[in-house]
Amino acid sequence: MTNPTLEIGGVAIAPGQKERLEIPVAQLPTRTTISLPVVVINGQYQGPRLWLSAAIHGDEINGVEIIRQILSKIKAKYLYGAIIAVPVVNVFGFIEQSRYLPDRRDLNRSFPGSPQGSLASRLAHLFMTEIVNHSTHGIDLHTAAQPRINLPQIRANLLDTETYRCAQAFGAPLMIHATTRDGSLRQAASKQGIPVLLYEAGEACRFDPQAIDIGVRGILHVMDLLEMYTHPLTEDLPSPSLEIEKTKWVRASRGGLLHLEVKLGDKIEKKQLLAIITDAFGETKAKIRSPDQGVVIGQVQNPLVNQGDAIVHLALA
Repeated sequence: MTNPTLEIGGVAIAPGQKERLEIPVAQLPTRTTISLPVVVINGQYQGPRLWLSAAIHGDEINGVEIIRQILSKIKAKYLYGAIIAVPVVNVFGFIEQSRYLPDRRDLNRSFPGSPQGSLASRLAHLFMTEIVNHSTHGIDLHTAAQPRINLPQIRANLLDTETYRCAQAFGAPLMIHATTRDGSLRQAASKQGIPVLLYEAGEACRFDPQAIDIGVRGILHVMDLLEMYTHPLTEDLPSPSLEIEKTKWVRASRGGLLHLEVKLGDKIEKKQLLAIITDAFGETKAKIRSPDQGVVIGQVQNPLVNQGDAIVHLALA
């Protein structure tokens, strides 16, 4: 069945067409307009409408490259449904290499937003209106916050059948059942009945080739699952994901210089040595041991830590 015309940002995208849109967000003090960049590929045939978003936190750039690679592979004449891609949601933070908006708000705590609210609230409302409301499924791409790094992982409501099916198809090393946070994009979209995957991988302000490759293949696997293309987009099958229900941060018992004894993806036994913390002169040290059995899914990158800092993130077995 022929796909209907899709209207986003006041622009009509006919079946079989690809359009680049600039939806105005706000004006800077210089009167320069900041816009939300959107690429829409409206397929020739009717089917699911998948949104892809990245850089909701402006310093998380792996997803920008993932979306670029995905868009280079998709042709509208072979597509069922539509791809609605927003490679840089937080343009303000992206320019400044900052997690936040100019009003210091976290955009991913501002959904569903309001057209009369703060800058963050207005941008969230615009995204919901022009992107989420036109979609049937969503994949939101993130990295760890500075100064941390994450093992590639899917976070999603695994109790929802369709979300679980998509998470399995993605094929990340881990899929973690995660409840939604107040004000997050995932929470706002889920309340509208839209299955959403949140992909976390790598670190801020860096391209991580492995994280990017897993992200690209994961999205293509989900598109294959949803039967969005006339032929398979990938030849490989999704890798089985380790399913996790609980995670825990191990924290520094004292301040000092951190010497990690483990790396991302390591399987950890209870009481195994995770790290040693010394002072600047090496005269005193504290050993940090694992409180549980699990897998290392995140860790701090900055060796200078304070007492109570989160240093190793474990997925509990």
